[in-house]
Amino acid sequence: MRAAVVINPSKSAGRDIRGIVARLGSRHGWEEVLWLETTAEDPGAGQAREALAAGVDVVIAAGGDGTVRCVAEVLAGTGTAMGLVPLGTGNLLARNLGVNVADVEGAAEAALLGQERKIDVVRSSRDGGPEQVFLVMAGLGFDASVMASTDSQLKDKVGWLAYVDAAIRNLQGRPIKAKISVAGEPVVSRRVRSVMVGNCGRIQGGVEIFPGAAVDDGILDLMVVAPGKLGWFGVIAGVIGKGRSKDTSVEYFRGTSVEVGLDEPDDFQLDGDHEGKASTFTARVDPGALLVRV
Repeated sequence: MRAAVVINPSKSAGRDIRGIVARLGSRHGWEEVLWLETTAEDPGAGQAREALAAGVDVVIAAGGDGTVRCVAEVLAGTGTAMGLVPLGTGNLLARNLGVNVADVEGAAEAALLGQERKIDVVRSSRDGGPEQVFLVMAGLGFDASVMASTDSQLKDKVGWLAYVDAAIRNLQGRPIKAKISVAGEPVVSRRVRSVMVGNCGRIQGGVEIFPGAAVDDGILDLMVVAPGKLGWFGVIAGVIGKGRSKDTSVEYFRGTSVEVGLDEPDDFQLDGDHEGKASTFTARVDPGALLVRV
């Protein structure tokens, strides 16, 4: 048995990741680990392809959600398992899979020796461009603007609280007219601040932003944010109430595919990484396409 570790070196500073994985592998009779570092030019996809070419049994993504997404994009549909050693700020996929993000050694042991399960991936495209995979959520509008304006130095100091600072600075943005369809059926046509598509439900602090969402249910969850007379207080109430009120500040929809069109481009994010701007976005679920070891 052999493992490859695709590691983001900027996230692993001061942590004995190499020593931990090497010791665990040696203890259980595994071959020498294949170490592959990400770069700014290649944040994980090329390294994952190299790992597949080497014929390893598991590819461990050691980094944040961005590293995980790039590795998963290559492994989806191959039958080769992905492991997780969460080293980022959000680590949202790991949290939704029940991985203890504070226990690096425990996560590494699960990645090598844990049980395998199939989870969904979401295949998406913006402005008719090439297909990209995401595992947690994608968004147009406010949430993506938050990702774009988060202070990286502050994030290094205070972690996910840096997103709160960025959110406050983006509250006064302008709504944009959106047309949204779920599974081919129109559901929304009005001015909105954010459109988010989720593959799983929980974000930092244990907040369930997509009620009842599961990473292996074969369904996409959609949240549309359009602050009304109560402004962002209505949005907060809608999230807490899981969209059950008649107020349309927050609305939820579910389906196997989503199409979004905006009157003008707005910020766009995939699994917490700002990807620029987009005016159209499509997403479809690929059920059980990724094998993960947890």
